[in-house]
Amino acid sequence: MTNFNIQKIRADFPILNEKIRGKQLVYLDNGASTQKPQVVIDAESYYYEHQYANIHRGVHYLSQVGTDLYENVRKQVQQFINAKHDHEVIFTKGTTNAINLVAYTFGRKFINEGDEIVITEMEHHSNIVPWQMLCEEKKCILKFIPLQADGSINIEDAEKLITPKTKLVSVVYVSNALGTINPIKELIEIAHKNDAKILIDAAQAIQHFTIDVQALDVDFLVFSGHKIYGPTGTGILYGKEAILNEMPPYEGGGDMIKSVSISGTTFNDLPFKFEAGTPNIAGCIALGTAIKYVQDIGIENIKAYETALLDYATEKLSTIEGLKIYGTAKHKSTVISFLLDGIHPYDIGVILDNQGIAIRTGHHCTQPVMEHYDIPGTCRASFSFYNTKEEVDVLVEGILKAKKMLS
Repeated sequence: MTNFNIQKIRADFPILNEKIRGKQLVYLDNGASTQKPQVVIDAESYYYEHQYANIHRGVHYLSQVGTDLYENVRKQVQQFINAKHDHEVIFTKGTTNAINLVAYTFGRKFINEGDEIVITEMEHHSNIVPWQMLCEEKKCILKFIPLQADGSINIEDAEKLITPKTKLVSVVYVSNALGTINPIKELIEIAHKNDAKILIDAAQAIQHFTIDVQALDVDFLVFSGHKIYGPTGTGILYGKEAILNEMPPYEGGGDMIKSVSISGTTFNDLPFKFEAGTPNIAGCIALGTAIKYVQDIGIENIKAYETALLDYATEKLSTIEGLKIYGTAKHKSTVISFLLDGIHPYDIGVILDNQGIAIRTGHHCTQPVMEHYDIPGTCRASFSFYNTKEEVDVLVEGILKAKKMLS
């Protein structure tokens, strides 16, 4: 792997030097949110210190500087995901906001009584609840592609459930609870064969491997800035131009208008039609810095390193007697969910925290997954390219200590 120096990378993230309860921080909660390199922190701070003004429509210097910085990030995201047009890139508050935008606009215009929406049992609540709300309102039908024992889906189940009645398929690229990488290309082909549109939740994928929206031929793709080393409160909705043009606005006010009079309002063109109000300007600018940081390291370098780290962690955790890993699909990303026999995940999380080890415990906003396995929740260690094999070893030691204390 060229340009991949783990010690240099770790030095870029100031929080990794923190001590937690007197112990060196071992941050393994990257599925919830990633830490920020200094360049991202500096980019947001610099904007507020030297460049801040509201953007669009301002004739003064600072407004024009801010507008250029903001819109350049849109072009940067376009190139990062290989969208055809930069106006197919909509800034949002995050993945949840982006999915709700599609549900509210596309769903309310194009999905009607008796129509079907297909998702999987492994979805984050943010990709379940908006569709349940839509189905309650529009009397459409929500169907679930079932989980298999290893945490994957069977493509034959998808082929049976996605039919000419299906108007939308909405699936996660990588499961946040299990790490499963779904067969997205095949699902897109099945959806399109049935004249359905498809949305891909890439919140747990965009930071781990290359995504090309044109090669995939996906209709919508969403992700969050804070999962790819950028600020919270930022996110992206990609949509094909023709579909976005047909969708009504989500919110009213600000840049989404072209003209307003007492008799009515004319809406703006893409992408501004979906960007009402003052946006998170500094956050979006810093998101561009985060994406550049990832690109400078190389997304394929990141994928190779993280794959090796996941293999190492899986091997090490599998040696612990009484530990069961949930999510053992052939194709996985950097998540290991596990339980220890007879021990509640919360208790394990507390003991690990006392050792400076940050993991996530609970249902991970995927209660249907936990219902499938008939468990209350799991312990989840989720890795990034700034984590190391030595940190995995510390995690293993911590789990063994927890096991000894709680057994």
